[in-house]
Amino acid sequence: MKKITSALLVAALSLSTLAQASTAFVPPVPEIAGKAYFLMDYQSGQIIAARDPDMRVEPASLTKLMTAYLTFKALKEKRLTLEQTLTVSQVGWKQEGSRMFLDPKVPVTVDNLIKGMIVQSGNDACVTLAEAIAGSEEVFAQMMTAEAKRLGMKASNFKNSTGLPDPEHFTSVRDLATLSAAIIHDFPQYYPTYSIKSFTYNNITQPNRNLLLYRDPNVDGMKTGHTEGAGYNLIASSRRDGRRVLSVVVGTASPEARAVESSKLLNYGLQFFETPKLYTAGQTVSTLPVYKGAASTLAIGFDRDVHITVSKGASSRLKAEMKTLQPVIAPIKQGQEVGKLTVSLDGKVLLERPVQALKAVEEGGFFSRLWDSLKLWLGW
Repeated sequence: MKKITSALLVAALSLSTLAQASTAFVPPVPEIAGKAYFLMDYQSGQIIAARDPDMRVEPASLTKLMTAYLTFKALKEKRLTLEQTLTVSQVGWKQEGSRMFLDPKVPVTVDNLIKGMIVQSGNDACVTLAEAIAGSEEVFAQMMTAEAKRLGMKASNFKNSTGLPDPEHFTSVRDLATLSAAIIHDFPQYYPTYSIKSFTYNNITQPNRNLLLYRDPNVDGMKTGHTEGAGYNLIASSRRDGRRVLSVVVGTASPEARAVESSKLLNYGLQFFETPKLYTAGQTVSTLPVYKGAASTLAIGFDRDVHITVSKGASSRLKAEMKTLQPVIAPIKQGQEVGKLTVSLDGKVLLERPVQALKAVEEGGFFSRLWDSLKLWLGW
C-alpha cells in the first residue's frame, strides 16, 4: 500500500468521541426529559448526542415518515402522480385518531393527500395512499419494513401506515434519524411540505402540530407523533449557517415538552459544533498510475460530498493519511474502491473512508499490456 497525505474526512462518532478528540470546551449534553433521543449532523451523518439510540420505541405518527418515503418513491417511479385522484375506502374512512376528514364520495388528489398526511397527520390519508400503492395496508406495511431494511434501519418493523398501536410495530430513535435524513436527501423536492404550518381540506383547517415551526425560523420540519403508550414524540430539523442538524425526541410528557426538549438538542448541536465541507463529490483528490490500461493515470476521489463534525475551533488540527492500492491494473470500474482515507484529530482516529475511482479505465491494447507487464516484472 502506498501512502499519500491529504486533508479530508467524514465519520460516525459518538458525542464522547467528539468531546475527547478536541481541547475546545464542549459542555455536557443538556438534560432531556424523554425516553430516548438522538441528535445528528445531516451533512456528515455523525452522532452528536444520543441516549438509548437502539431501544425499541413506539413511533406513533412518526410512522408517517416511512409512509411518505414510499409515496415519494412511487411518484419518482411514476406509479403515482400528484394530479392523480383517489377515493378513500371504507377502511380508510373509518380510521381512528387524527384525520384530514376525507369524504368517500369525493375523490382527492395525491398532492392533497400528501399534505393531509404530513401537515394534518391524517390517518385516512395514509391508508388511502397505502392502498393505492400496494393494494392493501397489510402489503404496504410489508413494503415499509423491507424499505427500512434497505435504508439500514435495523430496529424497525411496521404493521400499518399510520402509527396506530400494535405490539409488532416499533422502531428506534437511530432508525428514525436515518429515515428523516433519507427523505431530505432522496426527495428534496417534497421536503418543503414538512414546513407548511397549516392545511385546509373539506373546509376544515388544521395546524401543523410541530410547535418549533412557529417559534424558530431555522426549523423547517419534520413530524410529530403521539399515543398514550408512546408519549409525545417529535423529529425536528434545523438549518443554520449552511448546516443542518436533526433531532429525535420520544416519550415526553406534552406537546410543549417535546418542543422544548427538541429545541435544547438542536441549539446544542448548532452552537458547539461545526461541520466543514472538505471535498466535493467528483473532485479529484489525487491521481494514480495505471498499468495495462487505455489511460496511464486514474483520478481518485469520492462519490459524495465529504463533511466532518467537530467541536468548534478543532478543524485546523485535523490530519489525513491516504493509503492506495499499488499497483493499479486495468480494467478499473468507475466507483471502484482503490484506497482508504484515515483522518485523525490530536492522534485520535475519527474516520476511515474508501477512496474511489472517479472514472473507468478500460484495458489497453496488446502491446501496451505487454510493455506494462514487463515494467511490473522489472519493478520499474
